[in-house]
Amino acid sequence: MVRRTQAERSDVTSSRLIDAAQRLFGRDGYGPTSIDAIAAAAGVTKGAAYHHFHGKADLFRAVFVREQEQLAVTLKRIGAEEPDSWSALRRGCRTFLEHCLDSGFRRIVLLDGPAALGWEGVREIEYEHVLSALTEGIRAAAADGRVVEENLGVRSQMIFGALCEAGMLLARSEDPANTLPAVVAEAERLLGAVVRDP
Repeated sequence: MVRRTQAERSDVTSSRLIDAAQRLFGRDGYGPTSIDAIAAAAGVTKGAAYHHFHGKADLFRAVFVREQEQLAVTLKRIGAEEPDSWSALRRGCRTFLEHCLDSGFRRIVLLDGPAALGWEGVREIEYEHVLSALTEGIRAAAADGRVVEENLGVRSQMIFGALCEAGMLLARSEDPANTLPAVVAEAERLLGAVVRDP
């Protein structure tokens, strides 16, 4: 039997804590979820949780980063499946909004993230992951001549801001699945207006 190193055991414990926290924060929200509950769900002691994370806010940040990483990977994968850069960009925006239908994502990223991490903390993480994927898509479309090249950074931030607001609209909707088609249609119209018009 191969024994794990201390670093490997530490990584496994951290991963278990993040998995448990992602489930609990997504289900119950940031406020009601305690470190005790997360540690119990992860099968570790409260002391082990504090050994790996400074507190609930630190653990929530790790969960928020994971949500962003997972979505960025999805956006890049589905973008690669499309026949051209413009289709990839449109599908990426649609996929972001569809992802907002997931109750855990809505709770963690859209509803609790800004309060728990602050606006700047949220944007810093989003810029590194999901906004980065969107910006890559816009740059690819510009390189293909599908969108206007001027002010791409500004345009990608405007689109991302609009997508986040659309996600909030879905998060607050009584019936997000039925609201989605209208939100997607409006987001696609806005996307065309922001990146294709001179």
